[in-house]
Amino acid sequence: MRSSLVATETPAPPTHVTYVPKVCAYLTRRSGAQLLVFRGPGHDGLQVPKGTVETNESLDAALCREVAEESGLRVDTARRVASDVWTRRVGPLTKYVRHFYHADIDESRDRWNHVVTGHGEECGETFEYFWVDLPTTEPFALSLDDYLPTVSDAVDP
Repeated sequence: MRSSLVATETPAPPTHVTYVPKVCAYLTRRSGAQLLVFRGPGHDGLQVPKGTVETNESLDAALCREVAEESGLRVDTARRVASDVWTRRVGPLTKYVRHFYHADIDESRDRWNHVVTGHGEECGETFEYFWVDLPTTEPFALSLDDYLPTVSDAVDP
């Protein structure tokens, strides 16, 4: 007699997980009323300046460098508003240790293009930057909007 039960295999847990430190910038203007975003190739939804922390680089230094490389803007000070571990669902098992920062900046341009500098995989790509009013209901790529509610708490009075 043949059993009607089908044996299933439980996938083995991964033997190696890569953790990658990231910084993400919530840049606002007009006392936190508008958020700087861009649409970049390869992702559906809005994005904010972000990137990988280099070896022996502080989080603050990485934030300033990534903002400059991706947007052309300069950020001198920012406040960390949240950190998490986010798992990308595509490709090898990678967990991103994301650190979200907020800075209210003085930028008069409403829209501009910036060619990404640095040495990352996005170097040479053009990002179109613009401002969205907060709160926004537009979808964000990579769950980058997870901590937008903290921005209003982080705005300096």
